[in-house]
Amino acid sequence: MTGGIAAYKACILTRLLTEAGAEVQVVMTASATRFVGPDTFAALSGRPVRSDVFEDVEHVLHVRMAHDADVAVVAPATANVLAKLSVGIADDLLTSTLLEARCPVVVVPEMLTWMYEDPATQASVRTLAERGVEIVGPKRGHLAAGDEGMGRMAEPEEIVGAVAAVLGRGRDLAGRRILVTAGPTWEPIDPVRFVGNRSSGKMGFAVAVEARARGALVTVVAGPTSEPDPPGIDVVHVTTAHQMREEVLARAGDADAVVKAAAVSDFRPEEAAGEKLKKEHGPPEIRLVPTRDILRELGASRREGTVLVGFAAETADLEGAARRKLEGKNLDMIVVNEVGKPGTGFGSLTNRALIHTRTGDDEPLRMWTKAELARAICDRLAKLLPLG
Repeated sequence: MTGGIAAYKACILTRLLTEAGAEVQVVMTASATRFVGPDTFAALSGRPVRSDVFEDVEHVLHVRMAHDADVAVVAPATANVLAKLSVGIADDLLTSTLLEARCPVVVVPEMLTWMYEDPATQASVRTLAERGVEIVGPKRGHLAAGDEGMGRMAEPEEIVGAVAAVLGRGRDLAGRRILVTAGPTWEPIDPVRFVGNRSSGKMGFAVAVEARARGALVTVVAGPTSEPDPPGIDVVHVTTAHQMREEVLARAGDADAVVKAAAVSDFRPEEAAGEKLKKEHGPPEIRLVPTRDILRELGASRREGTVLVGFAAETADLEGAARRKLEGKNLDMIVVNEVGKPGTGFGSLTNRALIHTRTGDDEPLRMWTKAELARAICDRLAKLLPLG
């Protein structure tokens, strides 16, 4: 917990979690101890409170706590800690533990309205959400200093519900082998130019991060992207549609599920020039030919029990496209993204998308963060994969 005026709610949260059977280890920042004393949390949790990174150097305290945790909850979470977590600063026991942790993280913001609505804080929240952090709240209501507005910490009962939901889905993909594709492909015109698209790879990586957090063994085949490789995930880098096809087909036979989130180029130049085309020679004539449809090939050749998930980017008739491609490519699930509008699709932090499945476990067209959409996809993967 950090130093917010709602620190008293963390007392109730600790009691509720322990009553539910959880083993609660409380970690406090120095500022948090100014609001509620450590002895209170020690009594409620039945464990000593930790606050000093050098308290147990022999056993490297922050590493041990990070590895022991099934879930980490930051409540309340100030603007300061949100900013630190978003950029990876680890300058105390709390942030060092969270940076080392690989368990699900639940963050509960609490601060004054203008602090929460400041662009810097909003950027921190978006960054954490994109990484799969569960954000609970804040709510609108009475705040410190007599203010009222957005920034009130969520109630302990709601936080417990969020923790239960995170833990409930936490290991439902344990041991499953998930193959994910991400990003665009670039089809060369000459050594410096290419035919491509605006895909950033964010969506594919979000699915990979969520699947790994739920226990899956994840491999990503990624086209050219500026996104960093997610930690703990095997990433195979490719450039062209042909290279992606070769890598995907080589691995699909061993996968329990394949999630084709990459935006593979539909066309490539029939021939790529060996040297840079000079503009003084005039506009070149470039003949485009189709690339191989990797998703259709997977649907035609997949082994029994493998779950196949496709993505599509459309500007109109999204539901019609979902139905046609689900059947035509022999898929179990398809995610159709609306593109061509601000704030959704390629390169953005959000997607306006729908989910269509063979089982009828559908989601209508709506706005999602990529992390939310990744969770919805993995929820359905867990249900579609055969038992055992």
